[in-house]
Amino acid sequence: MFDWDDANRKHVADHGVEPSEAEEVIINDPLDLELQLINGEERVLQIGNTNDLRILVVVTTWRGKKIRVVTAFPAPPQLCRFYAANKGLSDEG
Repeated sequence: MFDWDDANRKHVADHGVEPSEAEEVIINDPLDLELQLINGEERVLQIGNTNDLRILVVVTTWRGKKIRVVTAFPAPPQLCRFYAANKGLSDEG
C-alpha cells in the first residue's frame, strides 16, 4: 500500500517522524489541505493524527498503485487548531 525507500524514510526522519506515523495519518481519515502539481506530479497535503494523537502534515503522491509519502512533519500550532476545530477535537496537540 505504501512506497518507501531510503530517501523518503530519511526525509521524514529528518522531521522527527517515523514512517509508521505517516502511514497512520493516511489511514486515520485525514483532512485534505491542498492539492499541488509539482513537476507534473500531483501531490496531496493532508493533516491528521497518528494512533497516539500526534498531529502531522503529510504530503503524498501516487506511484503506480502505492502511496508514496513525499514528506511528513509535525503540524504547526495554527494547523493543529484548524484540525481540531474541523475534527471536533480539543485544540491540544
